[in-house]
Amino acid sequence: MPSSRRGAVLAASATALLLALSTTACGTGGDSGGDKGGKVRVRIAYQAIPNADLVVKNQKLLEKALPDADVSWVKFDSGGDVNTAVIAGAVDLGLLGSSPVTKGLSAPLDIPYKVLWIHDLIGDNEALVAKKDIASVAALKGRKIATPFGSTSHYSLLVALESAGLKASDVKLVDLQPQDALAAWQRGDIDAAYVWTPSLTELKKDGKVLVTSRTIAERGKPTADLGVVTDAFAAAHPEIVDAWLKAEDQAVKLAKSDPAKASVAIGAELNLAPEEARRQLAELVLLTAKEQQAAAYLGTPGAPGALAANLRDAAVFLKGQKAIDAVPGQEDFAKSLAVKELARVAR
Repeated sequence: MPSSRRGAVLAASATALLLALSTTACGTGGDSGGDKGGKVRVRIAYQAIPNADLVVKNQKLLEKALPDADVSWVKFDSGGDVNTAVIAGAVDLGLLGSSPVTKGLSAPLDIPYKVLWIHDLIGDNEALVAKKDIASVAALKGRKIATPFGSTSHYSLLVALESAGLKASDVKLVDLQPQDALAAWQRGDIDAAYVWTPSLTELKKDGKVLVTSRTIAERGKPTADLGVVTDAFAAAHPEIVDAWLKAEDQAVKLAKSDPAKASVAIGAELNLAPEEARRQLAELVLLTAKEQQAAAYLGTPGAPGALAANLRDAAVFLKGQKAIDAVPGQEDFAKSLAVKELARVAR
């Protein structure tokens, strides 16, 4: 879909989504934080991804750190939906893949938010699965492939096709969320899907993995799940941003030191057995706040990390796919890294 049309779709759907979220997000509206009964509202977008963000949610780490705040968690199926919610003014912080973040920071969306956390580096938990009689990515020519448009999976799929000598027009791409892609797979409506766990786990039971996002990263196109905060909320509530970062850091440290305990919390959120949650957790790379200050990631004040260059590389690719209007400069992406906020809590 051309970026101008996608921008129009996002803008048009923002109002409807805001109306839906006004109920699910504890009756919140579109202002920055605001208050409810004298309490500051903190509205968090999350996804069903087996990382430490679910530990924060399950263990109520942020609620414990902010007893005087009204914290609400709103579930989304993809980063594109989170972008729509941010445009609608319905969430303050949220988890998105690096591809939708790149689109959010580029025209025509130009969403005023910052990247303040790397939830995970995507590895084998996102993959392209095809029917078992399809031997390679190149053999997908003319076949129907499902993926959530605008997601990291969509980005990695396009990279995989290009690496195999195929253009997007050489296949039939279908815009489906992971659960819908799984249902289409089970009905026999599609030949392949590029999605993430837990739907990926089900696809692999009777499908064949052609490529994973770990392999795509090794080819120079890494993807990640990122945490963003709106500029307005970060300016109005720095103490809440600090508390959120500390909670995420605490959860990552738990996942690293005691993955069994973290997996119980993650499994409870995903309705998975702890053993399966632990297996899926192991497919991701988690980083502490201190580790994220490295030059390869977010970096430090005065020395933004390589994530800015990675986002610009993604923008160049997305512009070639006509998914965005223009490629921002690397310095623009560097300015969108919340390195000052991260530095306040990194230990």
